[in-house]
Amino acid sequence: MSNPYFRFKQFTVFHDRCAMKVGTDGTLLGAWTDITGVQSILDIGTGTGLVALMLAQRSQAHIDAVEIDAEAGIQARENVAKSPWRDRIQVYQGSVQDYATTCSKRYDLIVSNPPFFDNASKALQKARTVARHSDSLRQLDLLQVAEQLLSEKGRLAVIYPTESVQIFQEKAESFGFSCHRKLSVKPTLASPTKRIVLELGKHPLSSHENVLAIEATRRVYTPEFISLIKDFYLKY
Repeated sequence: MSNPYFRFKQFTVFHDRCAMKVGTDGTLLGAWTDITGVQSILDIGTGTGLVALMLAQRSQAHIDAVEIDAEAGIQARENVAKSPWRDRIQVYQGSVQDYATTCSKRYDLIVSNPPFFDNASKALQKARTVARHSDSLRQLDLLQVAEQLLSEKGRLAVIYPTESVQIFQEKAESFGFSCHRKLSVKPTLASPTKRIVLELGKHPLSSHENVLAIEATRRVYTPEFISLIKDFYLKY
């Protein structure tokens, strides 16, 4: 049986009732996203609350976190309530599409570790299907919400598999978004890129692109990855 929680330096995330457990994708998004000047954040598809908690540790921003799955929403609220930032994070259970219809706020930053499998076979467990497949949050939905809820100079940060990124960027450009920062993530130094983290905005900036390998050898993290996660992982 897998461990029901993941302990970080300043908080603990329980994930036994969440379809998607604490993983590298969320950790990368939470550690890499630029929080300079950010006062308000929306986390779309918060799951366990991991990314919201990481961004709360890194900033003084108020964070709204939306989760469509009821059990995950409950667990995210519990994780937030046990954290040092319970007064700055609010978890909402429901679809972000519904949330956007009644939201009058404008956010400096929107983050999402979105579902991304369009054509892969569906998991038998419904909650895991919702968490992993894009039916409940298509790329177009995400971009429409971002367009509506971002402030004038707000930014959108997402992580996608390599094969999904080109289509996402093309759709983002049709909404007037351009890429500000891009991180290509490789499991090992010798591996091809598996994930890409993007930061986009509607105000023009020159794009900065970097490559990150997670492991130098089996279970040995690269210095670059350690530098990124050292404020969170217990052993670094």
